[in-house]
Amino acid sequence: MNNLAVPVTKDNDGGSIFKFFISELKPKGKWLTPFNIISIPIILLGVVLIVIRFWKGIGSITNLTQETPWGLWIGFDVVTGVAFAGGAYVLTFMVYILKMHKYHSIVRITVLNGFLAYVFYAGALLLDLGRPWNVINPIIGNSFGTSSVLFLVAWHFLLYMIAELIEFSPAIAEWLGARRARKILSGMTIGAVIFGITLSTLHQSGLGALYLMAKDKIHPLWYSEFIPILFLVSSIFAGLSMVIFEGSISHKVFFNQISEKNHKAQNGIIQGLSKICAGTMFAYFFLQLLVFIHNKNWNLLNTTMGYWFLLEMIGFVIIPMMLFIYSYRTSNIFMIRLAAILTMVGVILNRLNVTVIGFRWNAPTHYVPSWMEIVVTMAVIFTEIWIFRWVINRMPVLRESPAWVNEEE
Repeated sequence: MNNLAVPVTKDNDGGSIFKFFISELKPKGKWLTPFNIISIPIILLGVVLIVIRFWKGIGSITNLTQETPWGLWIGFDVVTGVAFAGGAYVLTFMVYILKMHKYHSIVRITVLNGFLAYVFYAGALLLDLGRPWNVINPIIGNSFGTSSVLFLVAWHFLLYMIAELIEFSPAIAEWLGARRARKILSGMTIGAVIFGITLSTLHQSGLGALYLMAKDKIHPLWYSEFIPILFLVSSIFAGLSMVIFEGSISHKVFFNQISEKNHKAQNGIIQGLSKICAGTMFAYFFLQLLVFIHNKNWNLLNTTMGYWFLLEMIGFVIIPMMLFIYSYRTSNIFMIRLAAILTMVGVILNRLNVTVIGFRWNAPTHYVPSWMEIVVTMAVIFTEIWIFRWVINRMPVLRESPAWVNEEE
């Protein structure tokens, strides 16, 4: 078998490779599962709604207006989704730069999750654009200029997706049995990691910078000139909380693919991540406190939006932070997972407060997403999970790499 060999074929001609891909497209496992029964109708309905959106225009299925051009698809699909994908740049930094090899076993699945998140949520931007054929404009600087924050974010997104694909590509090469390609791509990993980390720190804060121009539209309790820094810091514990949550589910769903060694290491990995989450959440809360005191918004606390702000800070920052600290000290894995879920809810709440709930909060008519917007969002998430599951079941993401990889190394 030569360097371009496909593991399930006898030779490497085009027909064999084609047969291999066809065989890999076939479903594995049971069809009638609760997830499939719930997700398939939603995905099909979402496809129909997307066709209507491109056929009759964005106003046909959304409640967006000229006054509120960005809604759920930006606030949740993009701004929130990218925060949850932050685990990829944090973990690759920990493993490849800080040499924390304890977390190496979860790098591939985290990078895969991050890559799919960027592809789907960046793709969701096409749904939100009134004229989707103009999506190229932010990248080339047309109509915006190269000094636009949107120009920077667009390029960061594009380049980071390429960097994550390179980081994950050794797993694809192992799946295909492409030994020479795997060796070349593995050699590119560290460069892609450094490049990706740099891009991540820029575009996580860049998303916050997009809202700096909306000072008069965002509620004072959520607006400050430090939004970019707050977005960056929160992406760390948002991404790691997603890693804890997604990793806990994956270890149950894909139990048979994980080695006994990695199963035993799982609790230690979760504990280590909880410690990092607690530290970054403390830094985030301290920054929020400094911003609040600096802006002198004391009088706003005794209002409806003030109570909502306190709920976010106390219920979904302080409480999960204390749970992370307590569960780390007591080795309580259940409490760590509970803290991760509360943290994820808090990140969703914060991002939606900035982009939707607290945006033009005092307008006579406030934007509320239509049921069709919600269905399309759910369809995007379910489709991402389907592809995620397909990759896990076929490529060496959770399971060990092929024997020939160790032989060559």
